[in-house]
Amino acid sequence: MNKKELRTIDITNFQTRDSTENGPVIITGYAAVFNSKTLIGDWFEEVISPGAFSKSISENGDIRALFNHNWDNVLGRTKNGTLRLEEDNRGLKFEVELPNTSLARDLAESMKRGDINQCSFGFFATGETWDYSAEPAVRTVTEVELYEISVVSIPAYEDTEVSLRSKEIDKSVEQRIKIINQIKGVLGNE
Repeated sequence: MNKKELRTIDITNFQTRDSTENGPVIITGYAAVFNSKTLIGDWFEEVISPGAFSKSISENGDIRALFNHNWDNVLGRTKNGTLRLEEDNRGLKFEVELPNTSLARDLAESMKRGDINQCSFGFFATGETWDYSAEPAVRTVTEVELYEISVVSIPAYEDTEVSLRSKEIDKSVEQRIKIINQIKGVLGNE
């Protein structure tokens, strides 16, 4: 029988984007980083393999983003598009559009101050290998059934990250893209 597990990760490069008049505050980061060992209790080390989340992301249509693994503190869901998940070469990347709630506003403020900058994820291991020749033993998780990611105050994995996205940076990028497109238009007409 598969056992429900939680992993918490340090996400010091967490990003948030301040809300605009028409848009929500957005946080982005990595809920898990591939090939990064972490000590689970004093019992074993654990590594998440690339591809461990891909099946779950494609098959589970309702993964949630929570605060501190609390199901009363839902920040977003894949089902309604407020949580977006993808695997890249680094790990499990996410983006959450925060709701306009006191919890989300408080979380964004704590993140701006740097008090909260870590992530975690809840899962059932559906594929794993063990190396008992190492001390402590090493568990390599090859596939999971992911049911939630969480922004947390204490991580298990130190390599995770989460941050607010700055609307000033987003505006700057938008302006640069407009300038590049204008230049392309001028060069294309010659």
